[in-house]
Amino acid sequence: MTEKDRVLKDEELTLEVLNASPEPCCGNTAMGSTVTKNSSIHEAVQDFYARRALASDSCCGDGKDASFYDAEMLENLPGDVAGFSLGCGDPITLAGLQPGEVVLDLGSGGGLDCFLASKQVGEDGYVIGIDMTPEMLERAREAADRLGIHNVDFRKGYLEDMPVEDGSVDVIISNCVINLSPDKPQVFAEMLRTLKPGGRVSVSDIVTSGELPAALRDNMQAWGACVSGALDMDDYVAGLEGVGFEDVNLVAKSGDGELLEGVPLANIFSASITARKPVKS
Repeated sequence: MTEKDRVLKDEELTLEVLNASPEPCCGNTAMGSTVTKNSSIHEAVQDFYARRALASDSCCGDGKDASFYDAEMLENLPGDVAGFSLGCGDPITLAGLQPGEVVLDLGSGGGLDCFLASKQVGEDGYVIGIDMTPEMLERAREAADRLGIHNVDFRKGYLEDMPVEDGSVDVIISNCVINLSPDKPQVFAEMLRTLKPGGRVSVSDIVTSGELPAALRDNMQAWGACVSGALDMDDYVAGLEGVGFEDVNLVAKSGDGELLEGVPLANIFSASITARKPVKS
């Protein structure tokens, strides 16, 4: 399965997203407020993922395995946990987690990345997972209880207003989630706020090279499918640097620029993004 297939999930979803009539997020967007628009996007994304949590379905993966990860990382995890991957990469290996570190997972979903991180930081470390979808939180908490994992805390919240103390986190990870936020500058600012000085970012996300068609930007299903909210890769880097991050690096994983059903779609691909909060502000 190619990265483009993982982003759009399958041919049926591709056709539905690209050929459907646009569904504006808040009626006449020229008249609607930014707050209303953002709330509508949050609601659409939350519904999208609530249904996948209940159906054990996946957005960006194939719902059958977590093929982004080395098989050894998934050892001793039950199939319903190891196989429920909503991501587009492996931020855990990218992060190089160390024992005793505090890790924050943005959009923790069913908890897979949190559980993988908890192994690496050990009993002296701690992992916080944030998700806005109650069904995802319930699934993750049930799995943590069943697995006897006690150094993970799943919290309900939005990435634009994280329930995390200032300067309390060593590492931020995220897997195909930041693209879902309607206010990425605020997410980047919150990331900087929660990190300790010198703390680092290790993210897998969906980005673009070029602008997406307006029909996709306004399509609510495409938001949930990790498409409509994707930033241009240069804008992603500039956004992180703009709030104060340094050593920002974005590595594209794939992108073929093909035409889908005659729509001149910009390259959509997954990328690995790293950055660091300055030791001194």
